[in-house]
Amino acid sequence: MTSAQALPPQTVHVFDADLIWVTSGANQGDAIDVPAHSIAGDVYQLERGATPLRLLLAAEGGEGCQRIAPGSEVGSPGDAITIVARHVMMTPEGDTVDILLLRNEASGALYALPLSPIAARTDYTLLEVHTDPGSARLSDLVCVAFTTGTMITMAGGAQRPIEALQAGDRVLTRDSGPQPVRLVARATLRALGSLAPVVISAGTLGNEGDLIVSPHHRIFLYRRGERRIGDTSEILVQAKHLVDGEHVWRREGGYVDYYALVFDRHEIIYAEGIPVESLMVSEATLGLLPEQLTAEIRARLPDLKHKPHFGTEAGRETVERVGRAKIFKPRDRD
Repeated sequence: MTSAQALPPQTVHVFDADLIWVTSGANQGDAIDVPAHSIAGDVYQLERGATPLRLLLAAEGGEGCQRIAPGSEVGSPGDAITIVARHVMMTPEGDTVDILLLRNEASGALYALPLSPIAARTDYTLLEVHTDPGSARLSDLVCVAFTTGTMITMAGGAQRPIEALQAGDRVLTRDSGPQPVRLVARATLRALGSLAPVVISAGTLGNEGDLIVSPHHRIFLYRRGERRIGDTSEILVQAKHLVDGEHVWRREGGYVDYYALVFDRHEIIYAEGIPVESLMVSEATLGLLPEQLTAEIRARLPDLKHKPHFGTEAGRETVERVGRAKIFKPRDRD
């Protein structure tokens, strides 16, 4: 989001690099390090009891480098922070987690910034390390939902691209009928690793056009009878769990504009004709958003706290067990 006023510092949470170390492999006992000292196949863990530290970054920092702002729990105000590597690791469930290695150029201290939550005493296997992690600003490390051009169903049934929506516009919701948008949020990110959007090809779920969303964005599925996926007929599935490399795939490279819609409640809306979730506002999600975005939500909607939609979430294991072919809409054969 842009503003004519000076932006407040951005907040990310990092770990001292020494707290993420190799428990099994060639570098056993060593902390996460620069690419030259990293070997694929090594297994890492986050130290038990590790506490993330708040890193405040001045909003006016340049591309690929930002400076520490006053109030940070690491470094000193004015110190330059650069991204020196991106470690791609695999979780025990088969998901990938990107961990950025940051360096304080003044002190040489290294910090680890996971782009997805990681748990202590859990094995993370190193797949690859990138020496060029891209020029994504640290303050923009949040995926907030849809991409430019996504068609949203309005109250009267017409469709409008998400970038044309404004606060007050009435959008059709599945459970609450027409509802006014309270806030349209936007973030521009480098489409790398965990930040790369997921493309659900037209027709795969009945969607009218390609639906391109952030990996953690959840799709609402209604399946009953023999087609039921979980214990209930209504479930939510993260887009990344649907990836099969053919009908649903990751689009990596370049930049991506992500948009999110905030309503009075956590709603199910329609994007490219199929039901998907809106941004759920809670202390957890507010803590992950860029600082100016969090400040705007709290200023304009100070008492807004959402309860999750009642739909049950299906994880990767459920999707694998059921099979994506059962989830995807049957296609006409040539």
